[in-house]
Amino acid sequence: QVQLVESGGGLVQAGGSLRLSCAASGTFFRFNTMGWYRQAPGKERDLVAVITSANGSNYADSVKGRFTISRDNAKNTVYLQMNSLQPEDTAVYYCYLKALGPQYWGQGTQVTVSS
Repeated sequence: QVQLVESGGGLVQAGGSLRLSCAASGTFFRFNTMGWYRQAPGKERDLVAVITSANGSNYADSVKGRFTISRDNAKNTVYLQMNSLQPEDTAVYYCYLKALGPQYWGQGTQVTVSS
């Protein structure tokens, strides 16, 4: 059973920063992709950023230059450093892990950016 445990969400003013963390536990293929998606009220869940175990990364256009994804393979943990946050970044952020076939989701952490 794979579990993803997120932390680091919260309330921040526009222009501020937050750092999300997600630790994966259980048994899964060591070559994998981890990352973050987000879902705002009334909207679909969208990609924010993903990173492979070889440190290849991909970002949504809306966060390029503001967010940075990184990972620690020894700890099976992925991080999302979010700078210059804007109200439109307000959403529930979900951690994601895909290892060969299966994909897994965390329970989500709320990020709220006030104007």
